[in-house]
Amino acid sequence: MKKLSVLLLGAVALATAGAMAAETPKPGGLLKFAVSAEPPNYDCHAQTSFAFIHPVRPHYNTLLEFDTARYPAIKGDLAESWTVSKDGLTYTFKLRKGVKFHDGSMLSSEDIKATYERLRNPTAGVRSVRQASYADIDTIATPDPLTVVFRLKKRNASMLSNFASPWDCVYSAAKLKQDPRFPERNVMGTGPFTFVEHVAGSHWTARKFDGYFEKGKPYLNGYVAIFISGAPMVNALAAGEVVAEFRGHSPADRDRLVKTLGERAVVQETPWVCSLVVTFNTKKKPFDDQRVRKALSLAIDRRGGAQALSEVALVRHVGGILRPGYELAASEKELVTYPGFTNDINASRAEARRLLKEAGLPNLSFTFTNRNVAMPYTPVGVFLIDQWRQIGVNAKHEQLETRLYLAAQHRDNPTYDAALDFNCDFMDEPNLQLQKYLSHDRSPINYAQQTDRVLDDLFDKQSGELDKKKRYAILREFEKRALEQAYTVPTIWWHRIIVHHKQLKGWHITPSHYVGQDLADVWLDQ
Repeated sequence: MKKLSVLLLGAVALATAGAMAAETPKPGGLLKFAVSAEPPNYDCHAQTSFAFIHPVRPHYNTLLEFDTARYPAIKGDLAESWTVSKDGLTYTFKLRKGVKFHDGSMLSSEDIKATYERLRNPTAGVRSVRQASYADIDTIATPDPLTVVFRLKKRNASMLSNFASPWDCVYSAAKLKQDPRFPERNVMGTGPFTFVEHVAGSHWTARKFDGYFEKGKPYLNGYVAIFISGAPMVNALAAGEVVAEFRGHSPADRDRLVKTLGERAVVQETPWVCSLVVTFNTKKKPFDDQRVRKALSLAIDRRGGAQALSEVALVRHVGGILRPGYELAASEKELVTYPGFTNDINASRAEARRLLKEAGLPNLSFTFTNRNVAMPYTPVGVFLIDQWRQIGVNAKHEQLETRLYLAAQHRDNPTYDAALDFNCDFMDEPNLQLQKYLSHDRSPINYAQQTDRVLDDLFDKQSGELDKKKRYAILREFEKRALEQAYTVPTIWWHRIIVHHKQLKGWHITPSHYVGQDLADVWLDQ
């Protein structure tokens, strides 16, 4: 009954949030929100963490952006309009007039070109973790100050979505020319807020940019991101010291906040573009044997686990290598035909025992490496250990602090047997989610060490296929082989839960905790 009441409250809150979208925004106010970590430096192009996006992203614009109220729809940000050629190889963007950087200089197509040249081909000393996303770009032309033209070497089905990446902060070409590493230590964009200060271990402060190109925006006078985590963060939210935390809460924290805040709370929930995956070190026996890897995947009761874990952890959804509910993800009818996803767990485990016996390892023992992050790594790790015990496998649960955990999976010298890893992106897109399953020499996030040219070829085919039906069919071939070979196998997909104070308006939850964080549309009902 308790669970039902919470879900009903969440549904009411979501309906209320939808109704509030029609309200007239009120200008003014200082938004205070929590961030559970802080950025190591200020360069968007080098970062991957929400701890960077949440405090820093409001200082910048991107070429395109996701329309959070209609995710995954895309709309213009710095681009006023755009066209794509019939052959899918030329993308032409017309930029907005009158866009200013925070130093007063005017934005032009040269700034867009300099930004994407830096992303796809960084100079010495500059780090770009998104080179692969723009490897298909052949040339970037600037025929006039408000036009930029990207020509591709080959078709790329994800290219338009890539241009909406929240990580592609547009930088000043002049500043980059003076110092290519300028963004690491300086914050200067065209975004709705200007930088005030960053006090390490304490907070990040920004104020409204009066020269912002969207008339009347931002609505807020400024914001303060307070670096706080765990129980103290929940306490601060309950006390009203902050009005939101934009990454996500556990079910227990949600229930506590709803009970404390009552009518002042708004709950927004959605499936999350994040999953925990089990990765096997295929260079280490016995995980070089496909039968062993497949057996360990078959032993996992994903449906039973999802139901139980959803009560205590921020995981809930059963799916393959693409997020359940995403238009290119496998249907339930297709999913149950894949190893490890049948509805008959007893038959699945019987097959797992047979495979281990055939491999000569009926009493397999190994060390399972996990991250010492409570939510959701610990509960999912404990669950997996128990699942493997059901087929006679003894796995020692080793939880390491993040530095050692990452070192154990280092792609050049991995020391782990099997590990709990994550696959988390800023949007639903096979060209991102499938990277972990590509051959070791093609993917910087492949920790399983395998080489599989069949998967590589299928990836390339789907990547350039613009027809959704044809792409869907290729993706099912890729997914079936990936799950059969079981180099890396998905466990349970995350579920995003946000509880915020009712006075926060204009913010829409999406399946990604990276998008929709520029705060330009956010306002406070004071």
